[in-house]
Amino acid sequence: MKNIGLTQGKITVPESTIEEFLKLPYIEESPAWEYINGEAIQKPMGGAKHSLLQKRLVAVIDALGSNYEAFPELRCTCGNRSVVPDVVVISTNQIPLDESGEIISNGIDFAPPWIIEILSPAQSQTKVTGNILHCLRNGSQLGWLIDPSERCILVYQPNSLPDLLGEQDILPVLEDLNLTLSVNEVFAWLQRKN
Repeated sequence: MKNIGLTQGKITVPESTIEEFLKLPYIEESPAWEYINGEAIQKPMGGAKHSLLQKRLVAVIDALGSNYEAFPELRCTCGNRSVVPDVVVISTNQIPLDESGEIISNGIDFAPPWIIEILSPAQSQTKVTGNILHCLRNGSQLGWLIDPSERCILVYQPNSLPDLLGEQDILPVLEDLNLTLSVNEVFAWLQRKN
């Protein structure tokens, strides 16, 4: 392994490859590490709003009983980038299994059909957007960037400009999913009942 230098959640591995990055022993520590443009970058911690939105999204999508399954923090490696989106939605027949029929532990090596990112206060919107766009260029069909502080969701789809949705706007989902959800409904999950 080459010499590495750690500075503020970023590791630069000179002349590193994605294969070398994926062998590093700490990349699955919390928060996870991502490989973007030749650098290993640790994701910031999300916080309570982030965690609650992530939990609710996975539960709502999985409750549909469809041929898709939602996974929080599943590593996606494709096109010389390895990212850990907040939620990915993949077809059940895409779930990689080992010889005993259990899901493999090192994530997927393709862009998921649907990638969902929840912007954390300390997170760069540009980097998160870059990850969504990278996945779309490599086969994803849909990307959401949820911004809790602005109460809006940016929606990305291949071959079209992004849509900025808010309030009563209905969010697009994968074609095969029977889910109708407005932006307000997503952010209502943050309200705590007395």
